Amino acid sequence: MNDKAELVLTKEGLVKLEEELDELKTVHRREVNERIRQAKEFGDISENAEYEAAKQEQAFVEGRVQRVETMIRNARVIDESDYVSDEVHLGAFVKVKDTKAGTTMEFTLVGSTEADPANQRLSNESPLGRALVGRKKGETIDVTTPRGVRAYKIESIGKKKAAAKKAS
Repeated sequence: MNDKAELVLTKEGLVKLEEELDELKTVHRREVNERIRQAKEFGDISENAEYEAAKQEQAFVEGRVQRVETMIRNARVIDESDYVSDEVHLGAFVKVKDTKAGTTMEFTLVGSTEADPANQRLSNESPLGRALVGRKKGETIDVTTPRGVRAYKIESIGKKKAAAKKAS
């Protein structure tokens, strides 16, 4: 990641990165250091597979710590109050209908690092995400997808959908 590249995140995305950083610095560092200490007790470290594996993991953890710190440093947290509420924007919950297939999709539009299509979090850098930004309810947009050009009608734009409560 470019050290100067701005990273657009929701508040939740920033919290997740901060939690990951804390976990890396406290839990993972401690675990790796313990594995290295134990591997050294086996004697000659020049031919010690456990030691080499632990050192490689340590390098991975430290690299990830640096990357997450850079992401947090370069983060621009989006604030929904900065946007006109009737336009699609980062952090908005959007419902669109495929005009040909008649199917609907619901998702929250997020920055690329937070994208998780399986959990209805669509990247603003995806073809559909790019086409939606700045559009209004009722508009129909054409999006080039791997399956060809698809037309989507924006059915609703709102704040994040509340997590569904599970029946107990």
